[in-house]
Amino acid sequence: MKPRRNLSEQIKFFFELHWIKMAVVLALLASIIWPVFAIGRLDSYQRDYIMAFTSLTPMQSILGAVAFVFLYQYFLFGGRGFGSLSNLSGDSVKAGDTRVRWDDVIGMQEAKREAWEVVQLLKDHSRLRAIGGKVLRGILLMGPPGCGKTYLAKAMATEAGLPFLAVSGSEFNVIFMGTGGARVRSLFKRARMLARINGGCIIFVDEVDGMGRSRSMDIGFGAQTDYNNTVNQLLVEMDGLQTQQSNIVVIAAMNQAEEVLDEALLRPGRFDRKIHVDRPGLADREALFKFYLGKVKADPAIDVPRLARRTVWKSPADIENIVKEGALLATRDTHEQVTFKNLSEALERIELGFRQHKNITLAERQATAYHEAGHLIATYFLALTDDVFKASIYMRRSTLGVVYHAPREAYFSENRDMLMADIKTALAGYVAEKLKCKSTTSGVGDDFRKAMSIAHTMVWRYGMGSNGFVGDYEVLTGSWAFRKAASADHLSDRVKEKLNDETHQLLQACMQEVEALLRKEDVLLERFAAELVKKNELEYDEIEAIFTEYGKQRAVPPSTSSPA
Repeated sequence: MKPRRNLSEQIKFFFELHWIKMAVVLALLASIIWPVFAIGRLDSYQRDYIMAFTSLTPMQSILGAVAFVFLYQYFLFGGRGFGSLSNLSGDSVKAGDTRVRWDDVIGMQEAKREAWEVVQLLKDHSRLRAIGGKVLRGILLMGPPGCGKTYLAKAMATEAGLPFLAVSGSEFNVIFMGTGGARVRSLFKRARMLARINGGCIIFVDEVDGMGRSRSMDIGFGAQTDYNNTVNQLLVEMDGLQTQQSNIVVIAAMNQAEEVLDEALLRPGRFDRKIHVDRPGLADREALFKFYLGKVKADPAIDVPRLARRTVWKSPADIENIVKEGALLATRDTHEQVTFKNLSEALERIELGFRQHKNITLAERQATAYHEAGHLIATYFLALTDDVFKASIYMRRSTLGVVYHAPREAYFSENRDMLMADIKTALAGYVAEKLKCKSTTSGVGDDFRKAMSIAHTMVWRYGMGSNGFVGDYEVLTGSWAFRKAASADHLSDRVKEKLNDETHQLLQACMQEVEALLRKEDVLLERFAAELVKKNELEYDEIEAIFTEYGKQRAVPPSTSSPA
Protein backbone atom coordinates (compact mmCIF):
# COMPACT_ATOMS: atom_id res chain seq x y z
CA MET A 1 0.00 0.00 0.00
CA LYS A 2 1.09 3.53 -0.72
CA PRO A 3 1.80 5.54 2.43
CA ARG A 4 -0.48 8.42 3.24
CA ARG A 5 0.92 11.83 2.60
CA ASN A 6 0.92 14.04 5.70
CA LEU A 7 1.30 17.82 5.82
CA SER A 8 4.79 17.81 7.32
CA GLU A 9 6.14 15.52 4.60
CA GLN A 10 4.48 17.63 1.92
CA ILE A 11 6.07 20.81 3.30
CA LYS A 12 9.47 19.17 3.68
CA PHE A 13 9.26 17.81 0.16
CA PHE A 14 8.32 21.24 -1.19
CA PHE A 15 11.26 22.93 0.51
CA GLU A 16 13.71 20.28 -0.66
CA LEU A 17 12.48 20.57 -4.20
CA HIS A 18 12.24 24.36 -4.51
CA TRP A 19 14.90 25.73 -2.15
CA ILE A 20 16.91 27.23 -5.00
CA LYS A 21 13.93 29.19 -6.28
CA MET A 22 13.05 30.38 -2.77
CA ALA A 23 16.63 31.50 -2.13
CA VAL A 24 16.65 33.50 -5.36
CA VAL A 25 13.32 35.16 -4.49
CA LEU A 26 14.53 36.10 -1.00
CA ALA A 27 17.75 37.54 -2.45
CA LEU A 28 15.75 39.65 -4.88
CA LEU A 29 13.50 40.94 -2.11
CA ALA A 30 16.48 41.78 0.09
CA SER A 31 18.22 43.64 -2.76
CA ILE A 32 15.14 45.85 -3.12
CA ILE A 33 13.92 46.32 0.46
CA TRP A 34 17.24 46.96 2.22
CA PRO A 35 18.40 49.90 -0.03
CA VAL A 36 14.95 51.49 0.25
CA PHE A 37 15.04 51.18 4.05
CA ALA A 38 18.57 52.61 4.23
CA ILE A 39 17.86 55.55 1.95
CA GLY A 40 14.73 56.41 3.91
CA ARG A 41 16.86 57.20 6.99
CA LEU A 42 19.01 59.80 5.18
CA ASP A 43 18.46 63.56 4.87
CA SER A 44 16.53 64.84 1.87
CA TYR A 45 19.54 66.27 -0.01
CA GLN A 46 21.43 62.99 0.52
CA ARG A 47 18.48 60.99 -0.72
CA ASP A 48 18.19 63.13 -3.83
CA TYR A 49 21.94 62.83 -4.48
CA ILE A 50 21.95 59.04 -4.11
CA MET A 51 18.77 58.51 -6.11
CA ALA A 52 20.14 60.59 -8.95
CA PHE A 53 23.01 58.15 -9.43
CA THR A 54 21.50 54.86 -8.25
CA SER A 55 17.99 54.96 -9.63
CA LEU A 56 18.67 51.90 -11.79
CA THR A 57 20.36 49.77 -9.13
CA PRO A 58 17.29 47.72 -8.13
CA MET A 59 16.46 47.05 -11.78
CA GLN A 60 20.06 46.02 -12.41
CA SER A 61 19.93 43.67 -9.45
CA ILE A 62 16.71 42.15 -10.67
CA LEU A 63 18.02 41.70 -14.20
CA GLY A 64 21.26 40.21 -12.92
CA ALA A 65 19.42 37.75 -10.70
CA VAL A 66 17.03 36.77 -13.49
CA ALA A 67 19.95 36.26 -15.85
CA PHE A 68 21.70 34.07 -13.29
CA VAL A 69 18.62 31.92 -12.69
CA PHE A 70 18.01 31.59 -16.44
CA LEU A 71 21.58 30.53 -17.19
CA TYR A 72 21.57 28.11 -14.26
CA GLN A 73 18.44 26.33 -15.33
CA TYR A 74 19.37 26.43 -19.03
CA PHE A 75 22.71 24.72 -18.63
CA LEU A 76 21.73 22.38 -15.81
CA PHE A 77 18.25 21.39 -16.90
CA GLY A 78 18.42 21.55 -20.67
CA GLY A 79 16.86 24.92 -21.33
CA ARG A 80 13.33 23.88 -20.42
CA GLY A 81 12.59 26.05 -17.44
CA PHE A 82 13.33 23.72 -14.58
CA GLY A 83 11.94 21.05 -16.86
CA SER A 84 11.31 17.42 -16.17
CA LEU A 85 14.24 17.24 -13.80
CA SER A 86 13.03 19.99 -11.49
CA ASN A 87 9.29 20.61 -11.58
CA LEU A 88 8.50 17.15 -10.36
CA SER A 89 6.02 17.21 -7.56
CA GLY A 90 4.19 14.18 -6.36
CA ASP A 91 0.98 15.44 -7.91
CA SER A 92 2.37 16.32 -11.31
CA VAL A 93 3.85 12.89 -12.02
CA LYS A 94 1.49 10.48 -10.34
CA ALA A 95 0.81 7.29 -12.21
CA GLY A 96 -2.60 8.31 -13.46
CA ASP A 97 -1.00 11.06 -15.50
CA THR A 98 0.59 8.56 -17.90
CA ARG A 99 -2.88 7.77 -19.28
CA VAL A 100 -1.68 4.33 -20.37
CA ARG A 101 -3.46 1.30 -18.90
CA TRP A 102 -2.16 -2.24 -19.06
CA ASP A 103 -4.89 -3.30 -21.48
CA ASP A 104 -3.93 -0.44 -23.83
CA VAL A 105 -0.63 -2.16 -24.60
CA ILE A 106 -1.25 -4.27 -27.71
CA GLY A 107 1.07 -6.20 -29.96
CA MET A 108 3.77 -7.28 -27.51
CA GLN A 109 2.37 -10.19 -25.53
CA GLU A 110 5.71 -11.82 -24.74
CA ALA A 111 7.22 -8.54 -23.53
CA LYS A 112 4.09 -7.88 -21.44
CA ARG A 113 4.44 -11.26 -19.71
CA GLU A 114 8.01 -10.45 -18.69
CA ALA A 115 7.09 -6.91 -17.64
CA TRP A 116 4.18 -8.19 -15.56
CA GLU A 117 6.58 -10.03 -13.26
CA VAL A 118 8.37 -6.74 -12.59
CA VAL A 119 5.07 -4.97 -11.94
CA GLN A 120 4.11 -7.55 -9.33
CA LEU A 121 7.45 -7.07 -7.57
CA LEU A 122 6.95 -3.31 -7.56
CA LYS A 123 3.51 -3.68 -6.02
CA ASP A 124 4.58 -6.18 -3.36
CA HIS A 125 8.19 -7.28 -2.93
CA SER A 126 7.87 -8.44 0.68
CA ARG A 127 7.69 -12.12 -0.35
CA LEU A 128 10.88 -11.81 -2.40
CA ARG A 129 12.74 -10.23 0.50
CA ALA A 130 11.36 -12.84 2.87
CA ILE A 131 13.33 -15.54 1.07
CA GLY A 132 16.44 -13.39 0.79
CA GLY A 133 16.00 -12.18 -2.80
CA LYS A 134 16.72 -8.69 -4.07
CA VAL A 135 14.32 -6.47 -5.96
CA LEU A 136 15.16 -5.61 -9.56
CA ARG A 137 16.60 -2.13 -9.85
CA GLY A 138 17.23 -1.85 -13.58
CA ILE A 139 15.29 -3.05 -16.62
CA LEU A 140 16.52 -2.68 -20.21
CA LEU A 141 13.89 -2.58 -22.98
CA MET A 142 15.37 -3.37 -26.38
CA GLY A 143 13.82 -3.48 -29.81
CA PRO A 144 13.22 -1.63 -33.08
CA PRO A 145 11.83 1.92 -33.01
CA GLY A 146 8.07 2.34 -32.80
CA CYS A 147 7.39 -1.01 -31.11
CA GLY A 148 6.06 0.50 -27.87
CA LYS A 149 8.94 0.50 -25.38
CA THR A 150 7.94 3.86 -23.89
CA TYR A 151 4.30 2.82 -23.96
CA LEU A 152 5.09 -0.36 -22.02
CA ALA A 153 7.10 1.56 -19.42
CA LYS A 154 4.20 3.98 -18.83
CA ALA A 155 1.78 1.07 -18.48
CA MET A 156 4.07 -0.51 -15.88
CA ALA A 157 4.07 2.73 -13.88
CA THR A 158 0.29 2.99 -14.10
CA GLU A 159 -0.28 -0.62 -13.08
CA ALA A 160 2.16 -0.34 -10.18
CA GLY A 161 0.60 2.97 -9.09
CA LEU A 162 3.94 4.77 -8.96
CA PRO A 163 5.20 8.17 -10.19
CA PHE A 164 6.84 8.13 -13.61
CA LEU A 165 9.86 10.29 -14.42
CA ALA A 166 10.70 10.26 -18.13
CA VAL A 167 13.94 11.67 -19.55
CA SER A 168 16.00 11.19 -22.69
CA GLY A 169 19.59 10.05 -22.71
CA SER A 170 20.60 12.98 -24.91
CA GLU A 171 19.58 15.46 -22.16
CA PHE A 172 22.65 14.49 -20.16
CA ASN A 173 25.20 15.36 -22.84
CA VAL A 174 26.09 19.06 -22.96
CA ILE A 175 29.21 21.12 -23.63
CA PHE A 176 29.72 22.33 -20.05
CA MET A 177 31.86 20.19 -17.78
CA GLY A 178 30.08 18.52 -14.91
CA THR A 179 26.57 19.28 -16.14
CA GLY A 180 25.76 15.67 -17.14
CA GLY A 181 26.68 14.29 -13.73
CA ALA A 182 24.72 17.08 -12.01
CA ARG A 183 21.63 16.20 -14.00
CA VAL A 184 21.94 12.54 -13.07
CA ARG A 185 22.21 13.45 -9.37
CA SER A 186 19.21 15.80 -9.67
CA LEU A 187 17.12 13.12 -11.35
CA PHE A 188 17.78 10.48 -8.71
CA LYS A 189 17.35 12.98 -5.89
CA ARG A 190 13.85 13.78 -7.06
CA ALA A 191 13.10 10.11 -7.58
CA ARG A 192 14.04 9.44 -3.94
CA MET A 193 11.80 12.32 -2.80
CA LEU A 194 8.87 10.95 -4.75
CA ALA A 195 9.56 7.40 -3.57
CA ARG A 196 9.52 8.58 0.05
CA ILE A 197 6.05 10.10 -0.38
CA ASN A 198 4.47 7.66 -2.86
CA GLY A 199 6.07 4.40 -1.82
CA GLY A 200 8.17 4.07 -4.96
CA CYS A 201 9.11 5.66 -8.27
CA ILE A 202 9.94 4.62 -11.84
CA ILE A 203 12.67 6.41 -13.77
CA PHE A 204 12.41 5.95 -17.52
CA VAL A 205 15.45 6.80 -19.64
CA ASP A 206 14.66 6.73 -23.35
CA GLU A 207 17.52 6.23 -25.81
CA VAL A 208 19.83 5.29 -22.97
CA ASP A 209 22.66 4.73 -25.45
CA GLY A 210 22.87 8.53 -25.66
CA MET A 211 24.34 8.62 -22.14
CA GLY A 212 25.44 5.04 -21.49
CA ARG A 213 27.85 4.18 -24.31
CA SER A 214 31.17 2.58 -23.50
CA ARG A 215 33.67 4.87 -21.79
CA SER A 216 36.95 5.63 -23.50
CA MET A 217 40.05 7.75 -23.14
CA ASP A 218 39.69 11.48 -23.79
CA ILE A 219 41.58 12.73 -26.84
CA GLY A 220 41.07 16.44 -26.29
CA PHE A 221 38.90 19.28 -24.96
CA GLY A 222 37.59 17.20 -22.06
CA ALA A 223 34.33 16.17 -23.77
CA GLN A 224 34.96 12.44 -23.37
CA THR A 225 36.05 12.92 -19.79
CA ASP A 226 32.79 14.67 -18.96
CA TYR A 227 30.86 11.92 -20.75
CA ASN A 228 32.74 9.31 -18.71
CA ASN A 229 31.85 11.21 -15.54
CA THR A 230 28.16 11.12 -16.53
CA VAL A 231 28.31 7.34 -16.95
CA ASN A 232 30.20 7.00 -13.66
CA GLN A 233 27.55 9.04 -11.86
CA LEU A 234 24.81 6.85 -13.30
CA LEU A 235 26.64 3.76 -12.06
CA VAL A 236 27.02 5.29 -8.58
CA GLU A 237 23.33 6.19 -8.39
CA MET A 238 22.20 2.75 -9.52
CA ASP A 239 24.51 1.11 -6.98
CA GLY A 240 22.97 3.36 -4.35
CA LEU A 241 19.56 1.89 -5.11
CA GLN A 242 20.84 -1.51 -3.98
CA THR A 243 21.87 -0.22 -0.55
CA GLN A 244 18.72 1.81 0.07
CA GLN A 245 15.23 0.65 0.89
CA SER A 246 13.56 3.08 -1.54
CA ASN A 247 11.39 1.32 -4.10
CA ILE A 248 12.97 2.86 -7.23
CA VAL A 249 13.32 1.08 -10.56
CA VAL A 250 15.23 2.42 -13.57
CA ILE A 251 13.75 1.41 -16.93
CA ALA A 252 15.92 2.17 -19.95
CA ALA A 253 15.05 1.79 -23.62
CA MET A 254 17.22 1.63 -26.72
CA ASN A 255 16.98 0.68 -30.39
CA GLN A 256 20.52 -0.59 -30.84
CA ALA A 257 22.25 -3.76 -29.72
CA GLU A 258 23.15 -3.92 -26.04
CA GLU A 259 26.85 -4.20 -26.95
CA VAL A 260 27.03 -0.41 -27.45
CA LEU A 261 26.37 0.17 -23.73
CA ASP A 262 29.14 0.29 -21.18
CA GLU A 263 29.82 -3.17 -19.77
CA ALA A 264 29.49 -1.88 -16.22
CA LEU A 265 25.84 -0.95 -16.84
CA LEU A 266 25.00 -4.49 -17.94
CA ARG A 267 26.42 -6.35 -15.00
CA PRO A 268 24.07 -7.91 -12.42
CA GLY A 269 22.79 -5.42 -9.89
CA ARG A 270 22.24 -2.65 -12.42
CA PHE A 271 20.20 -3.63 -15.46
CA ASP A 272 19.17 -7.04 -14.12
CA ARG A 273 16.44 -7.78 -16.63
CA LYS A 274 16.48 -7.41 -20.42
CA ILE A 275 13.11 -7.39 -22.19
CA HIS A 276 12.97 -7.57 -25.98
CA VAL A 277 10.08 -5.60 -27.46
CA ASP A 278 9.89 -6.88 -31.04
CA ARG A 279 7.60 -6.20 -33.97
CA PRO A 280 4.13 -7.75 -33.62
CA GLY A 281 3.10 -11.05 -35.17
CA LEU A 282 0.05 -11.69 -37.33
CA ALA A 283 -2.50 -11.94 -34.52
CA ASP A 284 -1.07 -8.87 -32.79
CA ARG A 285 -1.20 -6.85 -36.02
CA GLU A 286 -4.88 -7.73 -36.40
CA ALA A 287 -5.52 -6.56 -32.85
CA LEU A 288 -3.60 -3.34 -33.50
CA PHE A 289 -5.58 -2.55 -36.65
CA LYS A 290 -8.85 -3.16 -34.79
CA PHE A 291 -7.67 -0.92 -31.95
CA TYR A 292 -6.66 2.03 -34.14
CA LEU A 293 -9.59 1.63 -36.54
CA GLY A 294 -11.83 1.85 -33.48
CA LYS A 295 -10.56 5.41 -32.95
CA VAL A 296 -11.74 6.59 -36.39
CA LYS A 297 -14.97 6.24 -38.32
CA ALA A 298 -14.12 3.13 -40.33
CA ASP A 299 -16.05 0.96 -42.77
CA PRO A 300 -17.15 -2.22 -40.94
CA ALA A 301 -16.44 -4.21 -44.12
CA ILE A 302 -12.67 -3.54 -43.96
CA ASP A 303 -10.75 -6.80 -44.35
CA VAL A 304 -8.56 -6.53 -41.25
CA PRO A 305 -6.88 -9.96 -41.68
CA ARG A 306 -5.72 -8.95 -45.16
CA LEU A 307 -4.30 -5.71 -43.81
CA ALA A 308 -2.45 -7.70 -41.16
CA ARG A 309 -0.99 -10.01 -43.83
CA ARG A 310 0.18 -7.03 -45.87
CA THR A 311 2.03 -5.44 -42.97
CA VAL A 312 4.63 -8.05 -42.02
CA TRP A 313 7.51 -6.46 -40.04
CA LYS A 314 5.46 -3.32 -39.37
CA SER A 315 5.66 -1.84 -35.89
CA PRO A 316 2.67 -0.61 -33.85
CA ALA A 317 3.71 2.96 -34.71
CA ASP A 318 3.68 2.03 -38.42
CA ILE A 319 0.17 0.60 -38.14
CA GLU A 320 -1.07 3.67 -36.31
CA ASN A 321 0.45 5.85 -39.03
CA ILE A 322 -1.27 3.80 -41.75
CA VAL A 323 -4.67 4.36 -40.12
CA LYS A 324 -3.97 8.09 -39.67
CA GLU A 325 -2.89 8.44 -43.30
CA GLY A 326 -5.97 6.48 -44.39
CA ALA A 327 -8.20 8.92 -42.49
CA LEU A 328 -6.51 11.84 -44.28
CA LEU A 329 -7.11 10.21 -47.65
CA ALA A 330 -10.75 9.52 -46.76
CA THR A 331 -11.18 13.21 -45.89
CA ARG A 332 -9.52 14.19 -49.17
CA ASP A 333 -11.92 11.97 -51.12
CA THR A 334 -14.90 13.30 -49.10
CA HIS A 335 -15.69 9.83 -47.77
CA GLU A 336 -17.79 9.53 -44.65
CA GLN A 337 -15.80 6.49 -43.53
CA VAL A 338 -12.25 5.17 -43.84
CA THR A 339 -12.34 2.40 -46.44
CA PHE A 340 -10.03 -0.49 -47.24
CA LYS A 341 -8.95 1.34 -50.41
CA ASN A 342 -7.93 4.36 -48.31
CA LEU A 343 -5.79 2.17 -46.06
CA SER A 344 -4.26 0.33 -49.02
CA GLU A 345 -3.31 3.62 -50.66
CA ALA A 346 -1.97 4.92 -47.35
CA LEU A 347 0.32 1.91 -47.05
CA GLU A 348 1.61 2.41 -50.57
CA ARG A 349 2.20 6.13 -50.00
CA ILE A 350 4.24 5.46 -46.89
CA GLU A 351 6.37 2.73 -48.48
CA LEU A 352 6.58 3.77 -52.14
CA GLY A 353 5.70 7.48 -52.25
CA PHE A 354 3.03 9.42 -54.13
CA ARG A 355 1.74 8.45 -57.52
CA GLN A 356 3.19 10.60 -60.27
CA HIS A 357 0.82 11.26 -63.14
CA LYS A 358 3.34 11.94 -65.89
CA ASN A 359 2.96 11.63 -69.63
CA ILE A 360 4.56 8.29 -70.45
CA THR A 361 4.63 6.95 -74.00
CA LEU A 362 2.53 3.91 -74.88
CA ALA A 363 5.65 1.87 -75.70
CA GLU A 364 7.12 2.62 -72.27
CA ARG A 365 3.83 1.77 -70.56
CA GLN A 366 3.67 -1.56 -72.41
CA ALA A 367 7.27 -2.43 -71.53
CA THR A 368 6.56 -1.59 -67.87
CA ALA A 369 3.35 -3.66 -67.95
CA TYR A 370 5.19 -6.73 -69.30
CA HIS A 371 7.94 -6.19 -66.74
CA GLU A 372 5.52 -6.10 -63.78
CA ALA A 373 3.41 -8.93 -65.21
CA GLY A 374 6.57 -11.07 -65.28
CA HIS A 375 7.23 -10.27 -61.61
CA LEU A 376 3.60 -11.05 -60.75
CA ILE A 377 3.50 -14.47 -62.45
CA ALA A 378 6.88 -15.55 -61.10
CA THR A 379 5.92 -14.52 -57.56
CA TYR A 380 2.61 -16.37 -57.80
CA PHE A 381 4.08 -19.67 -59.02
CA LEU A 382 7.58 -19.65 -57.52
CA ALA A 383 7.51 -17.60 -54.28
CA LEU A 384 5.08 -19.89 -52.49
CA THR A 385 5.50 -18.16 -49.13
CA ASP A 386 4.36 -14.75 -50.45
CA ASP A 387 0.97 -13.31 -51.34
CA VAL A 388 0.64 -10.89 -54.28
CA PHE A 389 -1.49 -7.96 -53.15
CA LYS A 390 -1.17 -5.50 -56.00
CA ALA A 391 0.46 -4.78 -59.37
CA SER A 392 0.82 -1.20 -60.60
CA ILE A 393 2.44 0.75 -63.42
CA TYR A 394 1.97 4.12 -61.75
CA MET A 395 5.26 5.95 -61.47
CA ARG A 396 6.44 6.37 -57.87
CA ARG A 397 9.72 8.01 -56.91
CA SER A 398 12.26 6.41 -59.22
CA THR A 399 10.21 3.35 -60.22
CA LEU A 400 7.86 3.03 -63.17
CA GLY A 401 5.92 0.16 -61.62
CA VAL A 402 5.75 -2.25 -58.73
CA VAL A 403 4.38 -5.64 -57.72
CA TYR A 404 3.44 -5.44 -54.07
CA HIS A 405 3.92 -8.77 -52.31
CA ALA A 406 4.63 -9.80 -48.74
CA PRO A 407 5.31 -13.06 -46.90
CA ARG A 408 2.40 -14.64 -45.11
CA GLU A 409 4.35 -14.30 -41.91
CA ALA A 410 7.74 -13.07 -40.79
CA TYR A 411 10.67 -15.41 -41.41
CA PHE A 412 13.80 -15.11 -39.31
CA SER A 413 15.84 -17.34 -41.61
CA GLU A 414 15.55 -18.43 -45.24
CA ASN A 415 16.44 -21.76 -46.79
CA ARG A 416 17.95 -22.30 -50.24
CA ASP A 417 14.57 -22.65 -51.97
CA MET A 418 13.31 -19.37 -50.56
CA LEU A 419 16.45 -17.49 -51.61
CA MET A 420 16.31 -19.04 -55.08
CA ALA A 421 12.70 -17.91 -55.37
CA ASP A 422 13.76 -14.35 -54.52
CA ILE A 423 16.34 -14.46 -57.33
CA LYS A 424 13.82 -15.82 -59.84
CA THR A 425 11.17 -13.22 -59.04
CA ALA A 426 13.77 -10.45 -59.32
CA LEU A 427 14.89 -11.68 -62.77
CA ALA A 428 11.34 -12.21 -64.07
CA GLY A 429 10.89 -8.58 -65.14
CA TYR A 430 14.02 -8.72 -67.31
CA VAL A 431 13.00 -12.04 -68.85
CA ALA A 432 9.47 -10.75 -69.64
CA GLU A 433 10.88 -7.64 -71.36
CA LYS A 434 13.30 -9.79 -73.34
CA LEU A 435 10.56 -12.16 -74.51
CA LYS A 436 7.90 -9.60 -75.38
CA CYS A 437 9.74 -6.38 -76.25
CA LYS A 438 12.79 -7.94 -77.93
CA SER A 439 14.93 -5.57 -75.91
CA THR A 440 15.31 -4.56 -72.30
CA THR A 441 15.20 -1.23 -70.46
CA SER A 442 17.22 0.40 -67.70
CA GLY A 443 14.44 -0.51 -65.29
CA VAL A 444 16.08 -3.90 -64.73
CA GLY A 445 19.02 -2.36 -62.88
CA ASP A 446 17.58 -2.66 -59.35
CA ASP A 447 16.36 -6.19 -60.10
CA PHE A 448 19.83 -7.26 -61.19
CA ARG A 449 21.43 -5.76 -58.09
CA LYS A 450 19.02 -7.68 -55.87
CA ALA A 451 19.44 -10.98 -57.73
CA MET A 452 23.23 -10.77 -57.91
CA SER A 453 23.52 -9.80 -54.24
CA ILE A 454 21.43 -12.78 -53.14
CA ALA A 455 23.33 -15.21 -55.40
CA HIS A 456 26.70 -13.86 -54.22
CA THR A 457 25.71 -14.20 -50.58
CA MET A 458 24.40 -17.75 -51.09
CA VAL A 459 27.68 -18.93 -52.63
CA TRP A 460 30.22 -16.84 -50.72
CA ARG A 461 28.73 -16.84 -47.23
CA TYR A 462 26.03 -19.51 -46.83
CA GLY A 463 27.64 -22.52 -48.53
CA MET A 464 24.59 -22.99 -50.77
CA GLY A 465 26.48 -23.58 -53.99
CA SER A 466 26.76 -26.93 -55.77
CA ASN A 467 30.55 -27.22 -56.15
CA GLY A 468 31.45 -28.03 -52.57
CA PHE A 469 32.56 -24.60 -51.33
CA VAL A 470 31.54 -24.47 -47.69
CA GLY A 471 32.30 -21.50 -45.48
CA ASP A 472 32.03 -17.73 -45.18
CA TYR A 473 34.61 -16.62 -47.71
CA GLU A 474 33.80 -12.94 -47.20
CA VAL A 475 35.71 -13.09 -43.93
CA LEU A 476 38.92 -13.80 -45.84
CA THR A 477 38.62 -10.93 -48.30
CA GLY A 478 39.39 -8.10 -45.89
CA SER A 479 36.35 -6.21 -47.11
CA TRP A 480 35.14 -3.22 -45.11
CA ALA A 481 32.20 -5.12 -43.64
CA PHE A 482 34.54 -7.70 -42.17
CA ARG A 483 37.51 -5.51 -41.31
CA LYS A 484 37.51 -6.63 -37.69
CA ALA A 485 37.86 -10.24 -38.74
CA ALA A 486 40.53 -9.72 -41.37
CA SER A 487 42.69 -6.77 -42.31
CA ALA A 488 43.94 -8.17 -45.60
CA ASP A 489 42.80 -10.31 -48.51
CA HIS A 490 43.69 -13.94 -47.70
CA LEU A 491 41.65 -15.50 -50.51
CA SER A 492 43.46 -16.68 -53.64
CA ASP A 493 42.45 -15.50 -57.10
CA ARG A 494 41.79 -19.10 -58.13
CA VAL A 495 39.21 -19.60 -55.37
CA LYS A 496 37.64 -16.22 -56.12
CA GLU A 497 37.26 -17.15 -59.76
CA LYS A 498 35.59 -20.45 -58.90
CA LEU A 499 33.21 -18.76 -56.45
CA ASN A 500 32.28 -16.12 -59.02
CA ASP A 501 31.74 -18.80 -61.69
CA GLU A 502 29.41 -20.66 -59.37
CA THR A 503 27.51 -17.45 -58.63
CA HIS A 504 27.10 -16.86 -62.36
CA GLN A 505 25.92 -20.43 -62.92
CA LEU A 506 23.32 -20.05 -60.19
CA LEU A 507 21.98 -16.87 -61.81
CA GLN A 508 21.85 -18.53 -65.23
CA ALA A 509 19.96 -21.54 -63.86
CA CYS A 510 17.38 -19.26 -62.24
CA MET A 511 16.96 -17.23 -65.42
CA GLN A 512 16.40 -20.36 -67.53
CA GLU A 513 13.72 -21.60 -65.13
CA VAL A 514 11.93 -18.23 -65.19
CA GLU A 515 12.06 -18.08 -68.99
CA ALA A 516 10.55 -21.59 -69.22
CA LEU A 517 7.75 -20.55 -66.84
CA LEU A 518 6.87 -17.35 -68.74
CA ARG A 519 6.89 -19.15 -72.09
CA LYS A 520 4.52 -21.73 -70.63
CA GLU A 521 2.25 -19.02 -69.18
CA ASP A 522 2.40 -16.75 -72.23
CA VAL A 523 -1.39 -16.27 -72.28
CA LEU A 524 -1.39 -15.11 -68.67
CA LEU A 525 1.54 -12.78 -69.35
CA GLU A 526 -0.33 -11.12 -72.21
CA ARG A 527 -3.54 -10.86 -70.17
CA PHE A 528 -1.94 -9.25 -67.13
CA ALA A 529 0.06 -6.83 -69.29
CA ALA A 530 -3.08 -5.78 -71.18
CA GLU A 531 -5.02 -5.27 -67.91
CA LEU A 532 -2.24 -3.16 -66.46
CA VAL A 533 -2.07 -0.94 -69.57
CA LYS A 534 -5.83 -0.53 -69.37
CA LYS A 535 -6.30 -0.01 -65.61
CA ASN A 536 -2.81 0.98 -64.38
CA GLU A 537 -3.37 -1.08 -61.22
CA LEU A 538 -4.67 -4.53 -60.29
CA GLU A 539 -5.79 -5.30 -56.74
CA TYR A 540 -5.57 -8.63 -54.93
CA ASP A 541 -9.10 -9.77 -55.80
CA GLU A 542 -8.63 -8.88 -59.50
CA ILE A 543 -5.35 -10.79 -59.64
CA GLU A 544 -6.84 -13.86 -57.99
CA ALA A 545 -9.87 -13.70 -60.32
CA ILE A 546 -7.68 -13.78 -63.47
CA PHE A 547 -5.70 -16.77 -62.20
CA THR A 548 -8.96 -18.55 -61.35
CA GLU A 549 -10.37 -17.69 -64.79
CA TYR A 550 -7.50 -19.57 -66.43
CA GLY A 551 -7.75 -22.47 -64.00
CA LYS A 552 -4.49 -21.71 -62.24
CA GLN A 553 -3.88 -22.59 -58.62
CA ARG A 554 -0.80 -22.12 -56.47
CA ALA A 555 1.12 -25.10 -55.18
CA VAL A 556 0.99 -25.87 -51.47
CA PRO A 557 3.68 -23.82 -49.70
CA PRO A 558 6.55 -25.81 -48.20
CA SER A 559 6.78 -26.28 -44.47
CA THR A 560 8.73 -23.14 -43.66
CA SER A 561 6.95 -21.81 -40.63
CA SER A 562 8.87 -19.30 -38.61
CA PRO A 563 10.53 -20.51 -35.43
CA ALA A 564 8.68 -20.06 -32.19
